[in-house]
Amino acid sequence: MDEWFFYSAKILWMLFSPDALFVLLLLASYLLIRFGANLAGRRLLGLLTAWILLLAIFPIGDWLLYPLESRFQTNPELPDRIDGIIVLGGSVIADRSLQWQQLETNRYHERLSNFILLSQRYPDAKLAFTGGNSWIMPGEPTEAEMVKQYLLDSGIESSRLVLEDQARNTAENASYSKRLLQPAAQENWLLITTAFHMPRSVGVFCQQGWKLIPYPVDHQTGGRKNLYSPGFNLIGHADHLVLAAHEWLGLLAYYLSGKTNQFLPRDCR
Repeated sequence: MDEWFFYSAKILWMLFSPDALFVLLLLASYLLIRFGANLAGRRLLGLLTAWILLLAIFPIGDWLLYPLESRFQTNPELPDRIDGIIVLGGSVIADRSLQWQQLETNRYHERLSNFILLSQRYPDAKLAFTGGNSWIMPGEPTEAEMVKQYLLDSGIESSRLVLEDQARNTAENASYSKRLLQPAAQENWLLITTAFHMPRSVGVFCQQGWKLIPYPVDHQTGGRKNLYSPGFNLIGHADHLVLAAHEWLGLLAYYLSGKTNQFLPRDCR
C-alpha cells in the first residue's frame, strides 16, 4: 500500500501540477487550432492568457499558503523540559551535495538552522533528523547521509544524534521515526518543519499516536498584510502557486488514504 501510494503520488503530481497542467492545456489549444477546431482552440488559449495575467498580478499562491502557515503559532512558548527534537528532511539537495562534496540546501534551510539552535537551548534533548531519498529512482544518496557531517560540524554531539534515512515522504517520516525512537507517552518532543507543511506533518504524527509540539519555520509568505498587494511577478506568484497546490493536494490525499484523520489538522484528536 505504501509503495503504491508513493509512486502514484509522484506520477500524478508530474502530470497535474499547475505548471504541467498549463503546458498540457497550451499544447491542447495549439492542437485544436492546428487540426481545425479554431473556435475551441482560441477560447482555450484566451482562458490560459487571462489566467496568466491574473497570476502575474495577484499573489494567488500566497492566498492559498497563508491559511496553512498561520495554522500554528510561530515561536511558540516552550516548556522548560524538552525530551527530544525532530526535524523533517526536505531541505537537503542530496545529489548536489554529493556532487560538490559539501552540504547543498534549498529554500527550507531554516529547518536545519533552527534544529541546531534548539539543540543548544535544550542540551539534554535527543536529536533526530528524518529524511531518505524521495526520488522515484532508487540508489540516490539520502538526505540523512548528506546532513550528518554538517550537523556534527555545527556542534551537535554524535551521541545525541539519531538519523533516520529510509523515509521518502511525510507519512514515512512519522512512522519510521516513531519505530526508531520509541518515544514515551509522557515525553515532550518538538517537531520542526516548514510552516505550510506543518498541518500535514502534525496530522501524520498524530495518526501514529505521537503528539508533538509544532515549531514552524521557513515561512514563504509575508503574512496577512502582504496578501492583497498586487504587483507584477509572474515567476514568484507561479512558484508559490505550485507550492500551495502540492500541499493542499497532499492534505487531501493523506486524508482520503487514512494517513491523517483530519483534512486540515490542528491537533491530535
